[in-house]
Amino acid sequence: MANGLGKPFVPVPVTANELNTSKSQAVFKSAQELMPGGVSSPVRAFRSVGGQPIVFDRVKGPYAWDVDGNRFIDYVGSWGPAICGHAHPEVITALHETLEKGTSFGAPCELENQLAEMVIEAVPSVEMVRFVNSGTEACMAVLRLMRAFTGRDKVIKFEGCYHGHADMFLVKAGSGVATLGLPDSPGVPRSTTANTLTAPYNDLEAVKELFAENPDAISGVILEPVVGNAGFITPEPGFLEGLRELTKENGALLVFDEVMTGFRIAYGGAQARFGVTPDLTTLGKVIGGGLPVGAYGGKAEIMSMVAPAGPMYQAGTLSGNPLAMTAGIKTLELLRQEGTYDRLSATTQRLMEGILQAAKEAGVPITGSSISAMFGFYLCEGPVRNFEEAKSTDVEAFGKLHRAMLERGVYLAPSAFEAGFTSLAHSEADIDATLQAFRESFASLK
Repeated sequence: MANGLGKPFVPVPVTANELNTSKSQAVFKSAQELMPGGVSSPVRAFRSVGGQPIVFDRVKGPYAWDVDGNRFIDYVGSWGPAICGHAHPEVITALHETLEKGTSFGAPCELENQLAEMVIEAVPSVEMVRFVNSGTEACMAVLRLMRAFTGRDKVIKFEGCYHGHADMFLVKAGSGVATLGLPDSPGVPRSTTANTLTAPYNDLEAVKELFAENPDAISGVILEPVVGNAGFITPEPGFLEGLRELTKENGALLVFDEVMTGFRIAYGGAQARFGVTPDLTTLGKVIGGGLPVGAYGGKAEIMSMVAPAGPMYQAGTLSGNPLAMTAGIKTLELLRQEGTYDRLSATTQRLMEGILQAAKEAGVPITGSSISAMFGFYLCEGPVRNFEEAKSTDVEAFGKLHRAMLERGVYLAPSAFEAGFTSLAHSEADIDATLQAFRESFASLK
């Protein structure tokens, strides 16, 4: 059985064993003296799952190797970008060619045009696009654009949706904040968050009430169309459509944060899959092919507000970086090949169905679902329709499960409140090994 890399699959041992992580422990101990918490992003610290983080050395295809030489089947995928598999040979070759021309221009390059054309062709809402360097930066810019275009200051977001660490968004933000048990962040002025209104995801009535209570004051509604930062929560029928109507009725903008879902749950993102077109969209992860990138785009009328075409200022020295553009272009070329998303969906569905079955056989309460190349589950009885219900998951049990899966060669996100990601490189044999690891790990929870 091939593993998607053109080589025979060597089964990953699924028998539990005491991982030798001595080098990881030494590296992390040193890191704690050099960086806050020893990491460059909080969830990586393993605080909610226990133990110390695994320190990666290299990745390839569906696999990650740590500094101690342990190999894992990886379902984090650099938190989403590695949809074609880590270090895909065609992406690497294209990067080598671009690298010879330089790593950064700080000037226009033709590669920006090429990736922009691909994004505009694929994503229904996008008529013009601006490239930035991260999903957080894209969301910061789109927030400013919402207010500039409408002349209003308030914005509605949903509990558990994460839109980066900008001050106005760190209100009931799910993800790392929920993982670390922090209510919100010190250093965020109350005056800033006073303009952030929140509602439970999948609750249209709550959004209607906010509009009624704040007439002509709300610039727009921003959300993850499929929540990936509070676990994995899908929109109920009519929810996205209802938001589209409500925003139109109230002269506000609808913004889809598709940093995770863009080009992952469909080539045109969640808006293409569900047939609901927002006014503005933020993108990241997949469109950089594993390099730092972000983007925001939408209707030309709105995007024309952005400098230098218009008065709303936003800039970035490394925006449109040639390496990031190259990796994004090659990744999207691979994704638009015939049958790609059918294959991704089949792989992820088989994995998700197997996880649910394994838990039920072990008598472990579980609910979960998948769409295309994203999946997630909660260790509780379902359904889970919003962040409040997601908090019913058994976080302690997930920590034990996470460790048991590591011991069996499978790397899951080190948080009970994060989505999982599959790739084109995950083979049937990888899924077989993963499900056997889940069966043994769920049984060990007893």
